[in-house]
Amino acid sequence: MLKQSLQYKLQQKLSPQQIQLMKLIQLPTLAFEQRIKQELEENIALEGGKEEEKVDTFEEEYDKDYEEQDDRKEDDFDIEDYLTDDDIPDYKTRSDNYSDEEEKSIPYAAGTSFHQYLKNQLNTFSLNDQEYEVARFLVGSIDDSGYIRRDIPDIVDDLAFTQNIMSTDEEVENILKKVIHKLDPIGIGARDLKETLYIQLKNKKTSAARKLAMQIIDEAFEHFVKKHYKKIIDKFDITEKELKDAIEEIEHLNPKPGGSYVGGNKIAEQIIPDFTIRIIDGELELSLNSRNAPQMHVSATYSNMLKAYKESKETSSSQRDAVQYIKQKLDAAKWFIDAVRQRQETLLITMSAIMNHQKEYFLTGDVLNLKPMILKDIADEIGMDVSTVSRVANSKYVHTPYGTKLIKEFFSESMTNAEGEEVSTREIKKILEMVIAEEDKQKPYTDEKLAKILKERGYPIARRTVAKYREQLDLPVARLRKKL
Repeated sequence: MLKQSLQYKLQQKLSPQQIQLMKLIQLPTLAFEQRIKQELEENIALEGGKEEEKVDTFEEEYDKDYEEQDDRKEDDFDIEDYLTDDDIPDYKTRSDNYSDEEEKSIPYAAGTSFHQYLKNQLNTFSLNDQEYEVARFLVGSIDDSGYIRRDIPDIVDDLAFTQNIMSTDEEVENILKKVIHKLDPIGIGARDLKETLYIQLKNKKTSAARKLAMQIIDEAFEHFVKKHYKKIIDKFDITEKELKDAIEEIEHLNPKPGGSYVGGNKIAEQIIPDFTIRIIDGELELSLNSRNAPQMHVSATYSNMLKAYKESKETSSSQRDAVQYIKQKLDAAKWFIDAVRQRQETLLITMSAIMNHQKEYFLTGDVLNLKPMILKDIADEIGMDVSTVSRVANSKYVHTPYGTKLIKEFFSESMTNAEGEEVSTREIKKILEMVIAEEDKQKPYTDEKLAKILKERGYPIARRTVAKYREQLDLPVARLRKKL
C-alpha cells in the first residue's frame, strides 16, 4: 500500500565553493599556477596583477575612449560583444596580443623515443625484408627496462596473426641473438636478469675476472643471487680474491639497460617548495612562496558596467541577460579571490603549527630531534579537520637550511623508550640505519641481533618490528647484505 509521509533529516553537505577550496588546497605550486591561469582565461571579470585606479562610473571610462577616438560614439557600444567569446578575436586573449600573422613560432626539439632509437639501429644490419620486419616486431616487444617479457612461441604466433609473417622459433631466436642483442644499450632484448648480465659481460674486454663472472652467471646464478659465496668458491675451485674481482665486474653491470637511454626529450619534474624556513638570530622564520600568493582583483570595468546597467531605467530582455551574465562573472571572480586567500591562510596556519611542533629539528637539522607527530595533533592545534591537514602535508614541500623536504616526512607515530619517553619512529629508523651501516659486512646482523642492539640502546622493539622498519628503509636481509 502506497503512503505519503514527511521525514526530517539533518545532513552535512559541502557546498561547491567548499569543494573547490579543498581542491585548491591540495594543489602543488605548479598545478596551482595552472589553475589560476585557467580561471583568468575563463572569467572576464577576474584580472591579475596590481589593481589599477578604478573608474567611478561606466560612462567615465567610455568618455575617455571617446576623447581618443573622435569617430566613436557611446551609442555604438553593444553588450552582446561581451557576452560571447566567439566574437572576440583569439589574439586579444593572448598575453602577447599578437595576431596570427605576427605571432612568432618557437622551434623545439622533438627528441627520439627509446623504441625509435632502437629501430633506427636496425638499418645498420644486412637483413632481408622478413628479417627486418621480425626485428622491428621484437624491438616493439621490448619494455622500458629493456626486457622482452614474452616467450618466443608467443611472438611467432603474434607475427603470424597480426603481421601475416610466417616464421619459426629458430628464426626469431636467431634474429634476437644476432641483431637485437647487438643493439645499443648493450643488454637490450634479454628475457631475464641472468641473460642481460651475461650479454653485457660478453661484450666487455677480455679478462680473467670477466671470464669467471660469465661462468658464475651461466652456471651458478642461483648461488650468486643468494650470496652463497662458499658454494661458488668450492664449485669453481677459486680463491676469495678471485671471487671478489668477479663480483665487482658483475656489480658494474646495468640490470635495467633500457633505463640508461637518455636521448628522449623527457623533462625531470621540478620541485618548487611552497614554504621557506629560515633561521634568523636563533629563531625560525616562515614564509609562503610568492607563487602561491598571486595578486588578483575584480575588474573595475565590469563592476562599473554592472552598476551602470542597474541604474539604467531600461528593462529590455538583452539588458536583463547582460546584467545576469556580468553578475555571475563578478560573483565567480570574488569567490575565487576569496578562495585563494583562504588557501594562503590555511597553508600558513598549518605549516606554522608543524614548524613550532618540530622546532628543535628545524633548528638543528638532526632527524633524531624529530618529535612524534600525527595529523590529528596538528588538526586539533589549528582547529581544522584532519583531511585538510592531510591535503597540505601530502603534496607540499618546504625549503629548509638542510634541503627541500616533503612536509609528510615530518609526521610519524610514537613509541615509548626504556626511559618512558615518547620517541618518533623516524628516530628509531635512523638509529637502525646507522647500526646496519656500521656492521661488519662479512658477518651482517640478523633481525634478531638488531632487535637486541636497539634494546640495549633503550628502544625495546620486537624482531618483527625491526624487519618492518628495515623493509621500509629498503634494506635487504642479513644474507643479502653480506660482502666479501
